[in-house]
Amino acid sequence: MWKVKRMNTARIVVLTVAIGAGGIAAYLASGSDKPIPQAAPVAQLQTVDVLIAKSDIALGQTVKPEDLQWQTWPQATASNTFIRRNDRPDATTQIAGSIARAPFIAGEPIREQKLVKGNGSGFMAAILPSGMRAVSTEISPETAAGGFILPNDRVDVILSKHEKNPDHASSNDVVEAEIILTNIRVLAIDQAPKEKDGQNTVVGKTVTLELKPEQTATLTAARQAGTLSLALRSIADVNAVASNADDPAPKRSNGINVIRYGVPTQTTK
Repeated sequence: MWKVKRMNTARIVVLTVAIGAGGIAAYLASGSDKPIPQAAPVAQLQTVDVLIAKSDIALGQTVKPEDLQWQTWPQATASNTFIRRNDRPDATTQIAGSIARAPFIAGEPIREQKLVKGNGSGFMAAILPSGMRAVSTEISPETAAGGFILPNDRVDVILSKHEKNPDHASSNDVVEAEIILTNIRVLAIDQAPKEKDGQNTVVGKTVTLELKPEQTATLTAARQAGTLSLALRSIADVNAVASNADDPAPKRSNGINVIRYGVPTQTTK
């Protein structure tokens, strides 16, 4: 009798568990009929392919197709000066052969304002802006900021010379220093239009300056009149207005337009 009761109890327990499991399954089945909420749509980012430098392009380097590649950019951040593939799909081959007027770093978008077609001309003639002249003059470390002037820096050109004291013929000469040109771009030191192997200085014997036609006469006359020195200017002066022969500076009898630089001093012979 005890065994029969025990078996009945076990059946009841199993039946209860089965009924409970069935109820849970039915509940879950009824819940699956409800629609799954849809995620909010994500706005599609508009992009454009932009031509960039695949590797560093140095000043004066001739650009080759393998130096360039297309890269996807957000359209909102792509400047109008960038070269876009949808506008110029053959730009890679079209630009090949151009000379870099300014360096590009890897990943930098290519802008045609920094390129020039050589068309068989030498490098200096290719990078020289229209209407400007390249004029060279002798320098030394002492007259060129100790060798810390590099291509693309801005300088003032100073003329210093000895003159006889008109009041006392037997006294010491008067040394005058005058700024004859201001905010002039340095094109090259000797034959180097760029830094050599990452050097921080380029010590040379000749500097090539970018001048207006009227400034070339000023520099040529000054070379015969005394010693020329270069004063390095801040990089912030790139957009400063350069003085030239049209400025209302005093004119001396030798035709040199000058800006006074300090007060003349005396020196012993």
